[in-house]
Amino acid sequence: MTKLILSRISDVFHPKILTTLKDYNRQTFISDLIAGIIVGIVALPLAIAFGIASGVSPEKGLITAIVAGFLISALGGSRVQIGGPTGAFIVIVYGIVERFGVEGLVIATIMAGFMLVGMGLLQLGTIIKFMPYPIVVGFTSGIAVVIFSSQIKDFFGISTEGNVPADFIEKWRFYFSHFDSVNLYALLLGLFTVLVSMYWPRINKQVPGTLIALLITTAAVTLFNLPVETIGSRFGEIPNTFNAPEIPLIGFDTFRLLLAPAFTIAMLGAIESLLSAMIADGATGGKHRSNTELIGQGIANIVTPLFGGIPATGAIARTMTNIRNGGKTPVAGIIHAAVLLLILLFFGKWAKLIPMSTLAGILVVVSYNMSEWRSFKNLFRNDRSEVAVLLTTFFLTVIIDLTVAIQFGLLLAVLLFLKRVIETSDIEILNKEVEDENIDFADEGEQLAIPQGVEVFEIRGAFFFGIANKFEEAERNVISQPEIRIIRLRRVPFIDSTGLNNLKSFILRSTGKGITVLLSGAAPQVSKALEKNGIDAIVGKDNVCVDIAAALQRALELQNRKK
Repeated sequence: MTKLILSRISDVFHPKILTTLKDYNRQTFISDLIAGIIVGIVALPLAIAFGIASGVSPEKGLITAIVAGFLISALGGSRVQIGGPTGAFIVIVYGIVERFGVEGLVIATIMAGFMLVGMGLLQLGTIIKFMPYPIVVGFTSGIAVVIFSSQIKDFFGISTEGNVPADFIEKWRFYFSHFDSVNLYALLLGLFTVLVSMYWPRINKQVPGTLIALLITTAAVTLFNLPVETIGSRFGEIPNTFNAPEIPLIGFDTFRLLLAPAFTIAMLGAIESLLSAMIADGATGGKHRSNTELIGQGIANIVTPLFGGIPATGAIARTMTNIRNGGKTPVAGIIHAAVLLLILLFFGKWAKLIPMSTLAGILVVVSYNMSEWRSFKNLFRNDRSEVAVLLTTFFLTVIIDLTVAIQFGLLLAVLLFLKRVIETSDIEILNKEVEDENIDFADEGEQLAIPQGVEVFEIRGAFFFGIANKFEEAERNVISQPEIRIIRLRRVPFIDSTGLNNLKSFILRSTGKGITVLLSGAAPQVSKALEKNGIDAIVGKDNVCVDIAAALQRALELQNRKK
């Protein structure tokens, strides 16, 4: 069993770093070094902000960026992917911490890591990355709204007793009822952070605006002793050391309760990391390895919580920063993790001076960038069903819960796929002429005459449970009973058990009425399915024909014998 598992892993797990190091040179290292340092600096305020917004202490965000950032680069399937905590996880992580505590989050993250490894080993990477676009936009836009909502208290410096309600509607009622306690200094710092973060790139694209805003606001609060809440006043001292790895104990009841949240973390991580890798491929002209990426992400999420970290995935903004600054290989991601480690060890104690309103301002910018409002608006021009999927996913994410939204979104993705397949699948009855098998479908070629008393049932598209009823509908449209019925399968890419059962029933009904049935042009995989289910034996081996011309010739022979 162990050998089988190891063999399976070796078949699908090929870290990109092993490929890139073969031709590694000094010039590439310098490019990776510069990019890694810049990305590490960019990641600093984001890691702290994501940690706090997720309901955990700030150093946990940094630990995640360090450990997961290193492992995702070292073991992942992309040349330039940068991993770490992201805004997408804020909602689900905060909910898990509120309900199960930090220990529950650790267990759920490890479980999600094993799920991601399993997805990679089962080679699901190529499937997951093709999640329908309306669902992805619905998720990300909904998460952006939730993140924005969660930062209002710190952004305005609202002074309240007790916790802000978790429910979206109740949260905004709470805000409106406490706006009389707004801290003007905090609001000005938050607005300054947003403006600098958005407009600083026009001055300098190398140094991130979020870092400039963080340094200026922190200096202002410290020098002028402004009355605003800081990381230190809320969380106290920030540890500048790593915790020793701890393996949490888990009972079956805990496992059962955390299964759904863990699945949400895994799916969200898979979707975001593969989406980020695809965007990186578009920017670099490279090609990532989806299944290796999932395994690398999985390992990172198994190991990181042991050191006190939170869920991690590929970060689109940091990945693009890496590309824009010349990152060439996973070494840049490893250097980014090393830079963050040095900051934690030697400068972490200064992080306690950062104002909470500054971090809220950074997350407001993150939520705006995540919102994809232009894509959201453009999707309203599409089919009504896609708009319905978009709005359903969006409102479930915002109003109900991300776990429910993920599960319902996956169901909607399946239903949307089935709808599209059903729309492209059809059964047509022909009794005069039929197109020659050897002509391209798009061309108008020679038509073969169908002998009198012969009828052709042509199936177009996948023959599965979604179109099983179309056979019965087509059968009802038959005006007169033929002597011979040809079932043409050349355009059937696959057939499932429902389709096979439906086809068998149709053949038996036909033969019961004295109609001879011929099968024509089945693809190799469809032929195998027909043989396994004994359908070829029912019609007779001689009545299974390679193409329509052979089937029509066989029909003439059978008619002549009867005469």
